[in-house]
Amino acid sequence: MTPIQRYLAEEVALDHVDGLIPRREALRRLALMGLGLPAATALLAACGAPPEPAASPAPATTSASASASASPAGPAPLPTEPITFPGPEGTTLQAAWAAATDPKGAVLVIHENRGLTDHIRSVAGRLAASGYSALAVDLLSREGGTASFTDTAQATAKLGEIAPERFVADMKAAVGELLNRAEGAKLGMVGFCFGGGMTWLLLSSSEPRLAAAVPFYGPLPGNADMAGTKAAVLGVYAEQDDRVNATRDAAKAALEKAGLTHELVTFPGVGHAFFNDTGQRYDAQAAAQAYERVLDWFGRHLA
Repeated sequence: MTPIQRYLAEEVALDHVDGLIPRREALRRLALMGLGLPAATALLAACGAPPEPAASPAPATTSASASASASPAGPAPLPTEPITFPGPEGTTLQAAWAAATDPKGAVLVIHENRGLTDHIRSVAGRLAASGYSALAVDLLSREGGTASFTDTAQATAKLGEIAPERFVADMKAAVGELLNRAEGAKLGMVGFCFGGGMTWLLLSSSEPRLAAAVPFYGPLPGNADMAGTKAAVLGVYAEQDDRVNATRDAAKAALEKAGLTHELVTFPGVGHAFFNDTGQRYDAQAAAQAYERVLDWFGRHLA
């Protein structure tokens, strides 16, 4: 398995360990990622799942969880519009665009492992309402876009099959589109979970056009070298997220080696994906505090 595939597979396993999905659904999602029953069972056990028969309760729905009615952090979102723009090698990329009324900067938004969802569109809209025009790119554009997948687990599996180099190329194209739409503005970036890892990946891929970046609980790529960016980085972590937190010291070392302005903050008492108001790990208080930290960071480095 590639590092991205392993990360995504471990997310499925931990969702089961934390009681968010039953064993049968976890095994189904892991099978979509190419794991046979023995390998999937071993991964579940390694992540702390007790041994159980595969025939367990009915699979959980793959749509938004019971927390969908929770109040999101930040202001009411401005509307987003679907856009397309040229990608690498003659491709066409999809995104959601939200224009701020009086922009203070512009931000690229990178989605979680389910692709470009309504939640991520809402984040882009909230940033626009806060004064930052936002472009949320769909990293499944070349497959027809997230909307072409009827099952979010299939979208996750497909993301695991894509080479990091393609993600980098598509994100660089999105930075270019953001620059075109927000001419003269300083550019920022924010990503969540898988998207947090993508944010670290772009920071490690000689992208000099970013002035600020905020990866939310994202895994650091191996041998990350951030010498090619000038971005000021705010790394957001959750106390109860041991898997991602294991890369925090390496992130700090890479930021220090590159001489980048940075701050790493860990929110106490919350778990992975605490910012996602459509997820079962959502924590409204921590999410509100994190959103204010993001605005403060962008206010300092995109002004």
